[in-house]
Amino acid sequence: MKALISVDMEGISGIVHSSETNPERYDYQRGRELMTAEANAVIAGVLDAEPTADVLVADAHGTFRNLLPEQLDRRARLVRGKPRALNMLAGLDEETDAALFVGYHVRAGEGPGVLAHTMNGEILDVRVTGRAEGEGARGTGHAPGEDVRITGRSLGEIGLNAAMAGHLGVPVVLLSGDDAACAEAAALIPEAVTVPVKEALGMAAAVTLHPEEARDRLRRAAADAVSRRTEIPPLALTGPLDVEVDLASPHTIDLATLVPGVSRAAGARTVAFTAPDYATAYRLILLLAQLATIRPA
Repeated sequence: MKALISVDMEGISGIVHSSETNPERYDYQRGRELMTAEANAVIAGVLDAEPTADVLVADAHGTFRNLLPEQLDRRARLVRGKPRALNMLAGLDEETDAALFVGYHVRAGEGPGVLAHTMNGEILDVRVTGRAEGEGARGTGHAPGEDVRITGRSLGEIGLNAAMAGHLGVPVVLLSGDDAACAEAAALIPEAVTVPVKEALGMAAAVTLHPEEARDRLRRAAADAVSRRTEIPPLALTGPLDVEVDLASPHTIDLATLVPGVSRAAGARTVAFTAPDYATAYRLILLLAQLATIRPA
C-alpha cells in the first residue's frame, strides 16, 4: 500500500498568524515544529493501519522546505524543494492508494478561515466547469453514478489538489485544518474523514486544540481513513474543462494572456482557457500562480 501525505502549514493546530508560517518572521521555527509533529502523527496513523505501507510526505507550504527532516518519522520518505511536478502533490502517481491532506486551509474569499487564500494569494478564485462522475450521490438530484455537468465550481487548494489526485484515480481519504477547511472538503468529498483542529474566528484568530490532542485525533483518524480507502471515491473531473481564474494583479493578467490558449474573459480580473483534461488544467493554473510572482521591471 502506498500513501502520500501532503502537508500545508496554515491549518496546523496552534497556528493562527503569518508570523508562524513565514520564514522571514520571528515565530516560524515554532510553526515548523508544530507542522512536523502533525505530519508524524499522520504517518503513525497510516502505519498503524498498514504497517508495511510505503509513505511519502510532500512538504506543501510556501518554499516546500518547512518540515524538519531530522525530526520526521524515519519510516517515511520526504519530498521537499521546488519547482517540481505536481506541486503540493509531488510523489503522487497512479500507484498511490490514498492521499491525506494535513494542515490545509479554506480557499480565498471564504471564511471565517484562518489564513484563507488560494496558492500564493494572487489568485482570487478558480472556477472549473467540467463533468464529475457520481455527482448524483452528492445532492444534485441526479441518479447516483450519473455523469453530471458541474458549472463554475469554485476550487481552492483543497479542491484543485483533490481533483488532481482524482485524475490519477487516487482518493483523498483525510483532511485536517480549521473547521472551514473541513467543511470545504466535506462538500467536495463527503466520504473523506475530516479532522478540525481549530475553530476559525477570523483570518488570524481561532479556538485551537492543544497540539498533543490534535495529534492524537489525527493519528486515530489517519488509521481509520486508510482502512476505509476503498469506500472513498476519487474526485474525478473529466474534460474538456472550461476554467476561469480571477487574478489580483493587472500585470499578471497581461502576462497570462501571453500563454497560448489563455485569454481575457468577462470581468477586469479574469482570464480563461479550455483544457482537454484536468492534468492540463492543473498545470496551467500552477503556471498562472507562478506568473503572479513576477513584478514589473
